[in-house]
Amino acid sequence: MRPTARPLRHLLLAAGAGVVLLAPAAQARQAPADDGLTDAVAAATSAIEGRVVEWRRHLHEHPELGFAETNTAAYVADRLRAMGMEVRTGVGRTGVVAILKGDLPGSRVVALRSDMDALPVLEATGLPFASKATGTYQGQTVPVAHACGHDAHMAMLLGAAQVLSGMKDRFGGTIVFIFQPAEEGAPPGEPMGGAALMIHEGALKDPAPEAIFGIHVVPGKTGTLFYRPQGFMAASDRVDITLNGRQTHGAWPWRGVDVIAASSQVVNTINTLTARTVDPTTTPTVFTISTINAGVRYNIIPDKSVMSGTLRTFDVDQRNALVERARAAVDHVAHIYGATSEFSIFQNAALVYNDPPLSQWLAPVLVEAAGAENVNPASPPTTVAEDFSFFQQQIPGVFYHLGGSKTGVDPADSAPNHSPQFDVDESVLPVGVRAHVLTALRFLQRP
Repeated sequence: MRPTARPLRHLLLAAGAGVVLLAPAAQARQAPADDGLTDAVAAATSAIEGRVVEWRRHLHEHPELGFAETNTAAYVADRLRAMGMEVRTGVGRTGVVAILKGDLPGSRVVALRSDMDALPVLEATGLPFASKATGTYQGQTVPVAHACGHDAHMAMLLGAAQVLSGMKDRFGGTIVFIFQPAEEGAPPGEPMGGAALMIHEGALKDPAPEAIFGIHVVPGKTGTLFYRPQGFMAASDRVDITLNGRQTHGAWPWRGVDVIAASSQVVNTINTLTARTVDPTTTPTVFTISTINAGVRYNIIPDKSVMSGTLRTFDVDQRNALVERARAAVDHVAHIYGATSEFSIFQNAALVYNDPPLSQWLAPVLVEAAGAENVNPASPPTTVAEDFSFFQQQIPGVFYHLGGSKTGVDPADSAPNHSPQFDVDESVLPVGVRAHVLTALRFLQRP
């Protein structure tokens, strides 16, 4: 496991001013001395920009849910094979791994990763290539849309693969392209999500990458790249709580065990625990109960209440301590009411921990790709999560964000990821392609 992030001592919370991070290395270093590679990559990326947009639009229009990305995986694999790559499919159910070896001598191996799955969301972007697809989620037919930008991620990584396959004479070593299913979490009944399953099935073996890099589009100034060393994105746990009581008439609550009242107390207790036992200035923490399902009729107190929620943390020890306090508190509340409780937790994603030396190395490479004014290697942390973190538990890695808001639109006014209106400004796709390509090439050049 990668080290736990140190307390965020440079995090300043100013009322009305948002979050500001003052880190020791707040500015990206100068880009490496130009050897002609920057211009060559820019020209090659520009030449395929139309193709990248075409790929993105096709994938956007034909989304598939986690572990159901059959057509998506086939589409990706066909294009990688056409580039002359060695391609493995079915890695982690529907995952795709492609391998590209340079023509020059070199033994280094680096990995670039994209996710592939979509969400059970009804798209409302109004795009001419908007999704009309459906899928099956928890036994029900649901609308499906790329409401988190994974279509853009795949298109950018395919674009990088296209550029790099045409530059084999300029590098030595090996580049591994990982297209991962089920980033949005393990579907119900699955023991693990896409990253963990791909790792289990050998995605990081034969060849074994020394490092891994990934990009995620988010609301942000168009074409900007931002990240931070150490803890960048929160660990994400799903929490499930069941209270078992005794059914009774709503007019005679004393003759049963009221799980409705107990559930209300559980929510208040968890909110209070989080707010009163965790210092948010050192370890930002969010613990939210998001669903409560109980009862079928207005005048019957049911015998069961089922709740679920999410826990987001940046410190392993603090997370474990809070879980144990919550488990004990829920059991205590249930006991007071005469009910019994069941408490379970499942980690969808670990802490996205950006390796500090690798983070420092990456900054000037991203400057090559996007320009110094568009790179921030000291971004604030974010409480959203990513299972890219499981790759980082195996090898050093850096995960960074690409601002995809429409040109001239305040990111604060952009539809967020997972929203029915979420969209990506396609002008940022070449930035992501260049970032992928230059990261791989510069890494393989390292002594």
